[in-house]
Amino acid sequence: MSDAKAKIALITGANKGIGLETARQLGALGITVLVGARDLKKGEPAAAELKKQGIDARALKLDVNSEADRKAAVEVIEKDFGRLDILVNNAAINLDQGAALETSTTPAKTLRDTFDTNFFAVVELTQMLLPLIRKSKAGRIVNVSSAQGSLSLLAPKGSQIYATKTFSYDASKSALNSFTLHLAHELQATPIKVNSIHPGWVRTDMGGPRAPLGLVDGAKTSVRLATLPDDGPTGGYFHMDEALPW
Repeated sequence: MSDAKAKIALITGANKGIGLETARQLGALGITVLVGARDLKKGEPAAAELKKQGIDARALKLDVNSEADRKAAVEVIEKDFGRLDILVNNAAINLDQGAALETSTTPAKTLRDTFDTNFFAVVELTQMLLPLIRKSKAGRIVNVSSAQGSLSLLAPKGSQIYATKTFSYDASKSALNSFTLHLAHELQATPIKVNSIHPGWVRTDMGGPRAPLGLVDGAKTSVRLATLPDDGPTGGYFHMDEALPW
C-alpha cells in the first residue's frame, strides 16, 4: 500500500511520447504514477527511466482494448492502493494518418478499429475505474482529445485545421468529447472533475517531425487538468488555459 498522502495517477499509453511526459510531470509533483503500457517490455523501461529521476513510477500492463487487461488493472489498483485519484486516458491511434483516405472510401474496419481504441476502450476503462475514483477526495479524469474533435474548428473555411480531415480519428475524438460532457454532467455533484484536452500539435510518432510543440509543452494541458483545484472547471475542453469550442 502506498503512502496514503500521495496521489495515485494512471496514464494509459504512457511508455512513450506525451503519455510518458505526462507521467514524468505528474511524478515530479510527488504523485505516484502508473505507467499504462500495452507491452510490459516497453512499460518497464519507461517506469525505470522515471524512477532514476526520483519519481515513484510503476509499469502496469494495460492494452486498453483488452477486457482481461482492464479487469486486471482495476484489481491491481484496488489491491495496492484502494483508490485512484487521477485517470489520464491518453492511449489513442490514428489509422487515417498517412493513408490518404477520403471520407467516402474510409473502410468500415478503419472506423471500428479507431473507435474501439479511442472511444469504446476509454468509456469501458473509465466506467470500470470509477468506483475507485469515487474513493478519491478529489478525483480527476482527463480525456486526451484533439482539436480535430471540435466540429466548430473543423467546419469553417479559414480555420487552421479546416484542410485536415481524417474522418475516423476526428469522429472518434468528437465522440470522446461527448463522453466527457455526459460523464461530467452525471458527476457534477461530486468532487470528481472530467475534462477533455487538446495537447497541441506535438512532435511524436503520431504528430510527426514538423509539429511545433515538444513533449514538455504537449503534456502541460493534461497535467493542468489532472491537478485542478477544488474550484476548477469540469465538463470543459481545453488547450493550455484556453477553452476550446465543441
